[in-house]
Amino acid sequence: MTIEQIESFLQKNDTDRHAVKVSFRTRNSFNGIFIKTADYNELKGKNFWRIINESNMEKYLKSKDTGLARIFNGSEFVKLSVGETIG
Repeated sequence: MTIEQIESFLQKNDTDRHAVKVSFRTRNSFNGIFIKTADYNELKGKNFWRIINESNMEKYLKSKDTGLARIFNGSEFVKLSVGETIG
């Protein structure tokens, strides 16, 4: 997916209250939370996105530890859809 497609999805959907189901070309789909850190605009400009995986969601919601996130290349995304409610 392109930067514009991903950004449009994130703006149109309430991603602060819902996880996002991320589908990939070459790996299994997962639910996650897109997070904004100090380098958000720099990463976005290169189509990289910092996402908290569903296995670390609970820890992140309690601690807000951005170290729990992984960076993914948006060009590997096939589809984004609204997932489960957070918290």
